[in-house]
Amino acid sequence: MKNKNLFSAVILSSILFMSCNNDDDNQQTISEVKLFTSSNTSGMVSVTDLIPSTPTTQSFSVNSTDADGIHYYPSTDEIILASRSNNRLEAYGNVKQAMMNNSSSLTMAYNSTSDFNNAREIAVTGNTVIVTQDQAESNGNQNKLFVYEKTASGFTLQRTFDVDIKLWGIHFDGTTLYAIVDLTSDLVAYNNFLSNSSGPLMPSKRVTIEGLVRTHGITYSSVENTMVLTDVAAAASDSDGGVIVIKNFSTVFSSTANNGMISTANQIRIYGPNSMLGNPVDVAYDNVTKMIYVAERANGGGRVLTFSVPATSGDYAPTMNRLEPGCAAVFLLRR
Repeated sequence: MKNKNLFSAVILSSILFMSCNNDDDNQQTISEVKLFTSSNTSGMVSVTDLIPSTPTTQSFSVNSTDADGIHYYPSTDEIILASRSNNRLEAYGNVKQAMMNNSSSLTMAYNSTSDFNNAREIAVTGNTVIVTQDQAESNGNQNKLFVYEKTASGFTLQRTFDVDIKLWGIHFDGTTLYAIVDLTSDLVAYNNFLSNSSGPLMPSKRVTIEGLVRTHGITYSSVENTMVLTDVAAAASDSDGGVIVIKNFSTVFSSTANNGMISTANQIRIYGPNSMLGNPVDVAYDNVTKMIYVAERANGGGRVLTFSVPATSGDYAPTMNRLEPGCAAVFLLRR
């Protein structure tokens, strides 16, 4: 009887052990949701893990004291920055290892040549990285787009485009590059962007966003067909900015004539003192959680603000608010 009980206990233990292993295997497909931010004053980048109920943030020093564009490649575990202080693209590797070790800095793996001056944003599709150059005396007042190919050990400049609009935010979707027209309320589209050869490039279409004062940040979810834009309004004010959400964007955009206007009736607008939006310079959107992440440059000297997409326009307070000096760019990873 004793041996029989012992045998039963062994069988039960084995079943429990196998059951635990199967549970562990099933849990290996946990999604990864992280927010990457850069600064144009601190020489730091931050990574926020958005999976926990209370998100955790780690910050690292980098070689660039002023970085406006940021992207993360999960396949190579690299952060890509558009450095305004060094006038080049920079790649920082072994990010996850740095996070696990609680490191204080990231080591630059490689960089591009110094081709641009006064970079503002980057857009990425596959191994193609597009950089915007905003006009300044230092670059002959030339607004320009630079197209690089990312390789295993560097960036190769493929082509350049002189454009007739003042640049800031860009977003690549399919074969179309969307770009904001700084100092205006306008948005342009360059269709079949990568099929063009180097040289002057004119927009395929330009539209005005009614009620928007000065565009800066842009992101688009093709899954949800939602465009999100930011409005910095008066640069000297830290309280007059806003976020604009345009749902069913492809239909709204295609039905708007060239040089026409997208009316406020097609917008959901977040404006007002409760929003803490002053100079929202960049934006990311999570179409799964319906959350908007904003790099707010002016309010408090720099913040990362999070908003739930509201049903109607209004003055909404952020669901999360974190001070981050000089916050200039955001990138969301979900996989």
